[in-house]
Amino acid sequence: MPAVPVTIPIAFVQGMLCGVRSRGVAHEVFLADAGIDAGLLAQPGARVTAEQYVALFQSLTDRLDDDLLGLLSRPLRRGSFALIVRSAAAEDTLGLAMRRAGRTFGLLQGDVTLQLLQAGPLVGLGLRFDDPAAGRLVFLHELLLRSFWRLLAWLAGGRLPAERFDFAFAAPAHAGHYGKIFPATLCFEQPQSAFWFDARHLQQPVRQDKASVRAFLTDARANVIVPRRTGLVSERVRLHLQQAQPAWPDLGSTAAALHMAASTLQRRLAADGTSFQALKDALRRDLAIVRLNTSTAPLATLAEELGFADSAAFQRAFKHWTGSAPGAYRRRGQGAGEDGGPVTA
Repeated sequence: MPAVPVTIPIAFVQGMLCGVRSRGVAHEVFLADAGIDAGLLAQPGARVTAEQYVALFQSLTDRLDDDLLGLLSRPLRRGSFALIVRSAAAEDTLGLAMRRAGRTFGLLQGDVTLQLLQAGPLVGLGLRFDDPAAGRLVFLHELLLRSFWRLLAWLAGGRLPAERFDFAFAAPAHAGHYGKIFPATLCFEQPQSAFWFDARHLQQPVRQDKASVRAFLTDARANVIVPRRTGLVSERVRLHLQQAQPAWPDLGSTAAALHMAASTLQRRLAADGTSFQALKDALRRDLAIVRLNTSTAPLATLAEELGFADSAAFQRAFKHWTGSAPGAYRRRGQGAGEDGGPVTA
């Protein structure tokens, strides 16, 4: 059974490119490496596959020799994140690992300081920007919070429930997409960006060894930047819909498969901030984007696979979901960027 597809809003692609764009470096080569059509940047509703998003991160890291994608005043050389991971994993408890990660990060660059914070029963890891220019990059806040929270969660054995994410900026236009990336209470216009969790977790033992460190680093980018499953009932519905392919179950049969009444399922989905139809449409959108990027299947075939009456109905729905016609997502520029050479920022 194929994995449930994941797609990423174009706003995060734009954020990932903001370092090179602010330096006047042409971004097309990085997009070509990842198989992303540059025209999608102008479509606010566009999305890319998780694989394309990770490939873009890889291209930027490799071509710039910079683990932070040109977002700091000086490159954070490739291998720096691995050094942070290894140094933190060598500690006995999560609290010690948190401090070690902060110290190591501080030794490798001078633009951002990681601060250990405390507020009653909660502890936090906050960002203090010593370079004002770096502090103005929303994506840098997003990337650092996501990366260090996921790192600490992995060190703790896979789970570190966040209580709150603070952001030192007003809610951006794409804040509606934050829920899957920052699954906790979101607070904007705060004194500093930080994530918070129960202080009792500081005493948890670090549950990783050399073998698991190697495995984590093998797929570190995907482990850190791609949204992970949270166990919400909405994810169970999405998984059921995926597993039922090529059929498209209705609300009643899905509720029965999850051993609950249809009205109960509706209430629980509403508590997750979604609905059955919204989940169904999001899955069909993501499946369509993946298939358009990985196959040459005719639109009529995709329409049938996705449960549409005909190609025209599919194209109308796709334009509504993404703001673009399906043809814009066909993989382009296969030959671009093949030299793999460095780019100077």
